[in-house]
Amino acid sequence: NSSVLTEVLDKVKLVAPSKATVLLEGETGTGKELVAQAIHQNSNRARQTFVPVHCAALAANLLESELFGHEKGAFTGANDRRIGRFEAADGGTLFLDEIGEIDASTQVKLLRFLETRSFERLGSSKSIKIDVRLVCATNRDLPEMAKRGEFREDLLYRLNVVTIRLPALRERQEDLQILLNHYIKYFAQENELPQVELSANAIRVLSNYRWPGNIRE
Repeated sequence: NSSVLTEVLDKVKLVAPSKATVLLEGETGTGKELVAQAIHQNSNRARQTFVPVHCAALAANLLESELFGHEKGAFTGANDRRIGRFEAADGGTLFLDEIGEIDASTQVKLLRFLETRSFERLGSSKSIKIDVRLVCATNRDLPEMAKRGEFREDLLYRLNVVTIRLPALRERQEDLQILLNHYIKYFAQENELPQVELSANAIRVLSNYRWPGNIRE
């Protein structure tokens, strides 16, 4: 119910029907993937695939293949052709989480895709053109990374066509008790336990806490 989150959801409804690339900024645990899903579900791509990729979870030498795919024999161990996440998301939405973690080589290929809407699989010179809505997320300061030469400035301009910043939990105190009540009910049902109520003192203690891990914590 907080005004800061209502503002985020208003932006989601506004940008969802467009084809614009969206950059979601916010601390870890603020719900960036849920907002990306909301953008997809409120778009004309809602019946198509939503494909999430957590960039930091993949080694740099695997990420390019994971995103763009590869041909058989493209590198040692490439025994078959592989379809990448971009092709898998054709017609739908591709969500790249922790975009600030991608290496320089993948940044170049991503920039190329955003400029041409086409790419080549690893080990192939054939250009593949697809229709994908790109939503990216980061908990890092990309402009500062660009100043240090850690992130391409031209790629940053292509990514932040529309930027939506997600508030930290400490910025939306009025939502805290709603969330606490939701999770108490959820975990009571999951564990087949009677639902409990928080005392006034417990609410006061939890309200004074900073929640560095945000909603995930």
